[in-house]
Amino acid sequence: MIQCAAVPRTFDLARAARLAARVLACAVLAASALPAAGQEYPARPVKVIVPYAPGGATDIIARHVANKLNEVMGQSFLVENRPGASGNIALDFVAKAAPDGYTLFVGNVSTNTINENLFAKTLQSRPSKDLVAITKLVEIPHIVAVNPAFPANTVAEAIDQARKNPGKFNFASAGLGSYPQLDMMKLLRAAGVEMTHVPYKGGAGQMVPSLITGETQMAFINLSSTIEHVKAGKMRAIATTAPTRVPELPNVATMAEQGYAGIGTNAWQALFAPAATPKPVVDKLFNATVGILTRPEMKEMLARQMLTVTVSRSPQEFAELVQRESQSWGDFIRANKISVD
Repeated sequence: MIQCAAVPRTFDLARAARLAARVLACAVLAASALPAAGQEYPARPVKVIVPYAPGGATDIIARHVANKLNEVMGQSFLVENRPGASGNIALDFVAKAAPDGYTLFVGNVSTNTINENLFAKTLQSRPSKDLVAITKLVEIPHIVAVNPAFPANTVAEAIDQARKNPGKFNFASAGLGSYPQLDMMKLLRAAGVEMTHVPYKGGAGQMVPSLITGETQMAFINLSSTIEHVKAGKMRAIATTAPTRVPELPNVATMAEQGYAGIGTNAWQALFAPAATPKPVVDKLFNATVGILTRPEMKEMLARQMLTVTVSRSPQEFAELVQRESQSWGDFIRANKISVD
């Protein structure tokens, strides 16, 4: 009886020991795999989602960065344009993607600070909680551009034309609630005149043709997408939104010089990923992107395209900037009771 009682106890202890050893081995293997996964990223092609049609500043910087990430990270970074709904279609797509670093988003002031306030009632995904900031990429000076046939060489002359011809002229924007629309709203309200808003879901890539053909007569638009057209006489710059005159357009006065200080946005473009993307992946993308953009030859090349490299010191610093700007735009939108259903 004593021997029979001892056998099960010995067997149970041995079995428990073997199970414990297996559990421990699995735990060690899982733990060792975590840093390895971060080191191996990316192990397959990465999608870089652009919320506008090809040709605009967001698309331009996205392609430059993606091409260089191909080289330094040893994988394909593929730009995919998903225009529509003021950038919210692309935003929602990325927000709902797996948080593994294989779907990235190149956003800007509109998509990541304005839209959450403007589309508060309808937005399916919210940048503040559904995306994680990686780094700012570039800032872009803007101009007030007009069609060559529009009889105005200054902001005052443009306002005078709008006042004399109510309802005759159109202004272009990158979509409902985009900062080109809000900047024009600020200007028209300050001047007490009206123009008809024509939004383009494809951003600057569609705004530029509309200004050249005369479908629209005026717009706040980035210099990167327009400088060559201005030089060629296909559109005319009547103001810049930069603090000082732009070297490429020395004869074009700033908005402040023309009596409209504080109106006009020098927009940034930036890199984001779905929320809950592992920190090692975010950090790897941050380090690689900053390393690429701070190369002297890269900065010089982008400067020639009117793109000023302004990378962040850390993902956290950039996240805080996005939060502050979102609050500021929200205050303006609420104060003016602006909404898009």
